[in-house]
Amino acid sequence: MQILISVSWLALLAAIIAALMVEPAAGVLVGLTKAHPYLMGFAKFVLLGTMGELLGGRIATGRFRLRGIRLWQRALVWGFIGAMLALVFPLFSAGVEDLLAKGLLPGLGFPLLHAFWKSALMNVLFGFEMMVFHRFTDTLIAEGRLFGPWQLVQTYRSIDWTSMFRIVGGALFWFWIPAHTVTFMLPPEYRIAAAALLGIALGLILGFASRKSRQR
Repeated sequence: MQILISVSWLALLAAIIAALMVEPAAGVLVGLTKAHPYLMGFAKFVLLGTMGELLGGRIATGRFRLRGIRLWQRALVWGFIGAMLALVFPLFSAGVEDLLAKGLLPGLGFPLLHAFWKSALMNVLFGFEMMVFHRFTDTLIAEGRLFGPWQLVQTYRSIDWTSMFRIVGGALFWFWIPAHTVTFMLPPEYRIAAAALLGIALGLILGFASRKSRQR
């Protein structure tokens, strides 16, 4: 069964990448993204973020798990994050362009620096907080309390903050800022799709952090 799940996971990833790159599917997806950015952000992250979640679980526990983990709730959280990123990406993009035009940031006229500032500010001001939100909801889902009263203090105390800061927080600088710098150099209609693909990497990072927490 584990081999079948692994093969299916890889086949689905290959099909998604092909759909993003090969016409006419790529053109249809671009058109839908322009017409319905929040809905498409939600859908892309439901699919790719959940795939990253499953891969992260594979790293944390040594096997793919489809049952007993409330997968649909995890997919819902990923979709919410995707819709938020459909708002956050243009927000930081336009904001940084304005700061550069006013001389409040260096690098006007250099596309790489434009993309770097957008990535750096988005990750520092939003990225880590988003990953903390994901870990918070992940803890609630594991305890069956996502749709019940949120015991904020208890949930806060149950999170392994050492792993969050060392592994997840550290990844901002060695992975997320460089990766999103590349993402911001893409045309706007492709950025959320690229971010959704990076959601698989987020699943890997969170899974590694979870494994370290289990070992500790």
